[in-house]
Amino acid sequence: MTIEPVTELGSGGALRLPRARVVPLSAPRASYDTAVERYLTGAGIAESSTRIYRISLTTWGWMLGGEPTPTGPARRGAKPPVFPVAAIDDPALPEVLAELAAARADEMDADTVNRELSIARKAIGWWQRQGWIEGDPTIGIERRPAPPDRTKALAENQIAALWRLDVALREKTQWKMLYESAARADEVLCLNVEDLYPQDKRGRITAKGGATEWIHWQSGTAQLLPRLIARRTRGPLFLTDRKAPAGTPTLDVCPETGRALHRLRHSALTHDAEDGTSTPMLPARSRHASVRSLERYARPGVDSVARHVAERDPAARRRT
Repeated sequence: MTIEPVTELGSGGALRLPRARVVPLSAPRASYDTAVERYLTGAGIAESSTRIYRISLTTWGWMLGGEPTPTGPARRGAKPPVFPVAAIDDPALPEVLAELAAARADEMDADTVNRELSIARKAIGWWQRQGWIEGDPTIGIERRPAPPDRTKALAENQIAALWRLDVALREKTQWKMLYESAARADEVLCLNVEDLYPQDKRGRITAKGGATEWIHWQSGTAQLLPRLIARRTRGPLFLTDRKAPAGTPTLDVCPETGRALHRLRHSALTHDAEDGTSTPMLPARSRHASVRSLERYARPGVDSVARHVAERDPAARRRT
């Protein structure tokens, strides 16, 4: 707090008391990078989400610094610009930022762009509440429409072929657990041995947003887990002797098949919906807060639609 000097008398000759001007004690004269780290450690971000948040905020570091974000091979090893977080209040930034964000959106898929924008706005809102910045230069940037991809769910014959692959026990158990539990990849990959309750076929995970929740699996996973755990009582469930390749973008990539592991969750929920799983059970199994969030999953797959059409083919019924 600073005290402004008084040089005049108030009415009636009484001395006017000095006015206090409050200056936020936590306002950092720091770089954007420091503000990002302060946000990640101080805003209650779940440990499982921290890496994705840091990547997104690093991406926005170029644009908030007034520079285009490198893409492709140029991104590897590139250093974001260094600037004080207070520069986000530059009145000229919103116009520049809108152009840079539009250019990036033209090169990236809508889901990625929208996720990065959402993360940036959460961080900016937190910095505003700390008194570090006043404005939000992203206000004029709109989310991109993201047409749904109806091909993400694997067909049941593709799932069956996956089980037949000759792969290590680690991958086989991981795939089974992801499919049978319909859990997110990072939730399963972060499991520790002590989080498992094999007799109940369930495990305790840290979910999206930081909540502690249960996932449940079936007999396929239950048969593989004892071999994977062996005599271990603590530590990571999914150990690996492979060194992660440089620049690996996410945990959600299978090293054996190259497929996005999230597709197993997507497939499980789609197959549940096709088999008539009730509306109350689907969000309980997927741990979505809203039924609306399940729209992308709860749609029959291509094989299910094909069977539906074939079963109602008049010519086929006459042949039968």
